[in-house]
This record gives sequence, C-alpha cells and structure tokens, in this order.
Amino acid sequence: QVQLVESGGGLVQTGGSLRLSCAASGRTFSSYAMGWFRQAPGKEREFASSITGSGTSKFYADSVKGRFTISRDNVKNTVYLQMNSLKSADTAVYYCAARPEYRNDWIYWGQGIQVTVSS
Repeated sequence: QVQLVESGGGLVQTGGSLRLSCAASGRTFSSYAMGWFRQAPGKEREFASSITGSGTSKFYADSVKGRFTISRDNVKNTVYLQMNSLKSADTAVYYCAARPEYRNDWIYWGQGIQVTVSS
C-alpha cells in the first residue's frame, strides 16, 4: 500500500511558476513509476507527466512539454512537478499517482491539490 500526499498548489498569475510535491509512504519508492494528472472543471482527468522509478525516463503531455519538469528524490520518497510559464488552461486539480513499474495502470492516487492560474 502506498499513500500519496500532494502539496505546493495555490493561486498564481499567468506566466508564473509553482512547484508541486508528492510525498509517498513505503520503503520501495524507487520501484514505482510516478505520475501527475490533472482535472480541469467540467473535463476528464488527463495525463500531465510521469517518471520511471530510477528517474531515467520522463514523459510529458504535449500541452505541458517545455514548461513543466518532473523529477524525483528516491531518498526523500518525493516526486516533484515544476510548472513554469503557467497559463489559465493549467488551472485544475492536480493528482499524484503511483504504479509498480511492471503494471500499466495507475493504482495509487493522492487526494489532489488545486492549482489556479489567474490572468
């Protein structure tokens, strides 16, 4: 069982930056791929970014590529999402997710954290 707790959300102006953090419980953090998803009002949850257990490979949705950077610290059991050049379209609830690397489905989810970008 993995518990995920997000932090770092809030209100920011267009063009600003935020860094989300997701702290994970458990002693096998490095064996989990970690991801960030987001859900805007009235829309379905969508993939934003993910990172492999070792941190070697990173993946991004086209909508955030070049602006967001995912990273992880396997000593602190934490994954980060650095968000730069924020747009109003980035306003959403952001969710941290985890899956064992041998699985394709994301099975552990955080409670979500609000990010609001104001113009």
